[in-house]
Amino acid sequence: MQDAPHMDDIVDFGTVVLVVSGGLVLAIGVRLLASRLGIPTAGLLLVAAAAASDLIDRLSTILSFEDVQRIASLALAVILFEGGSKIGLRRFRGAAAPILALGVVGTFATAGLLMVAAHVLLDLSWTASSLIGAALAPTDPAVTFSVLAGKEVEGRSGTILEGESGFNDPVGIALMIGMIELATHDDASGWSVLWEFLREMGIGLAVGVAGAAAIAAVIRWAPFPDRILYPVAVILMVGTIYGAATVARGSGFLAVFVAGILVGDIRFEARRAVRAFNAALGELGELATFVALGLTVDLAFIGDEGLWWRGLEIAVLLGFVVRPLAVGPLVSAFDLTWGERGFIVWSGLKGAVPILLASLAVVADTEYAAQTYGIVFVVVLFSVVVQGSLVPTVARRLGVPLGEAAPSAPPTQ
Repeated sequence: MQDAPHMDDIVDFGTVVLVVSGGLVLAIGVRLLASRLGIPTAGLLLVAAAAASDLIDRLSTILSFEDVQRIASLALAVILFEGGSKIGLRRFRGAAAPILALGVVGTFATAGLLMVAAHVLLDLSWTASSLIGAALAPTDPAVTFSVLAGKEVEGRSGTILEGESGFNDPVGIALMIGMIELATHDDASGWSVLWEFLREMGIGLAVGVAGAAAIAAVIRWAPFPDRILYPVAVILMVGTIYGAATVARGSGFLAVFVAGILVGDIRFEARRAVRAFNAALGELGELATFVALGLTVDLAFIGDEGLWWRGLEIAVLLGFVVRPLAVGPLVSAFDLTWGERGFIVWSGLKGAVPILLASLAVVADTEYAAQTYGIVFVVVLFSVVVQGSLVPTVARRLGVPLGEAAPSAPPTQ
């Protein structure tokens, strides 16, 4: 009888393992189904998880918003490092100007135009409108490329879309933190938002450069006795870079993205193993993030509050008016074909990051926070399902070349 409490602990732990592992297995099944239907995985996972949480009350409380933020942050750190590594320094140099223009200027322009739209169309306060604008500014090319059925955008447009998302995720997060500071502190001002942004970007950039130097030193000169240790060492260093930048009150996401770019072209013995390991972790993190985010969505609340129509209004305006106005003039200044420019404008899809940013407003208990979360969910759902499903068709119509996707782990050279 004395062993009963111990057995209860084991059973409880086994239940957690069963639920988590089984949920992720189902998520992989959803991904396979999504690829057959030509629909982004994110859309099906979000809807499935949200519907499950509405039908099963226990699921809606299994994760707090803070838990979801931690899951999403860890996944995003891995995804951004892998994305930066895929771009590499050579490709980045060839598209640095448009990447920085879209990632920084385009993000601020999108947030500003959306703020005005939310204020005018939804009759929201400037504070609530600014939070919606900041949350929906970042893009997610992973959603774009997930519906290309093993294809990859060739030329500069693919690099620009990947680079834009890598930079506008940290920019959007820093902007959202600044806007929350403005919304929750009477003594905050526009200057505090600007200072928050500059501090996070500056510290993140510095830590990213230093972290890249450390990773380069390890993979070039560390004599590991077993090649299997290289992927483990690299991912632990990625975690160290993210943590160091965050503790220093900088952008950990920018730090890992910059580090990935700087080490992406380095050739070393275990490069295949490192890239495969990071790609698998990123894939797992993406699935876990969308499931976790979906579980926090209350579909009944969205319906009762009339947020479906409000979200659809913002989604249509964002895709067909705001994104073209914010990004169109920027891409027209660079040496791209008209088809490539149109494809970049169309492919500014929304993913996990906007929902993550909206959850920050919920945790901070800002004005209109719950409604903001619902609206952002609807916009993301529209973006991934409607716009995302049309990505292959738009690419063909605009003459954007699609090639076979490179393997996640390029051969060692």
